[in-house]
Amino acid sequence: MEGESPSPPPARKDGKERPYRGVRMRKWGKWVAEIREPNKRSRIWLGSYSSPIAAAKAYDTAVFYLRGRSARLNFPDDISVDADADADAAMSAALIRKKATEVGARIDALHATAAAAAAAASPAAGAHSLGVERRRRPAYKRPDLNQKPSPESSDDDCELFG
Repeated sequence: MEGESPSPPPARKDGKERPYRGVRMRKWGKWVAEIREPNKRSRIWLGSYSSPIAAAKAYDTAVFYLRGRSARLNFPDDISVDADADADAAMSAALIRKKATEVGARIDALHATAAAAAAAASPAAGAHSLGVERRRRPAYKRPDLNQKPSPESSDDDCELFG
């Protein structure tokens, strides 16, 4: 599988496509990754991420540790695992989860810092930093809520600070 492009997303019965294998989106927008253990009904939870790429890379790490070089990966060129991964075929689910979540968290952090840098360099933020001020609301004098209002002072309470 060396040098191949990412595998196409699996087709679904309801017509929706998943962006990556082993990844799905929660109703509230988070991306989660999980994988089924071979020859078992149980699943290994790989974590919840803010980007689908981070979840896909976590899945790739886990599937590589479970199935070795024959695994179908989302990013076959980007796999970065230990060289002796094939030799250690009896890894526990907890160790696979730990390694996969480390990779996913690292990718998620890279995406978050890139998004923050892009937001800081956006034109809206740049215009404010160049001295263009936002329109300010007029500041009103706050009434004393412990004092009973009088008809004569009702016009004086609405004065603006100068």
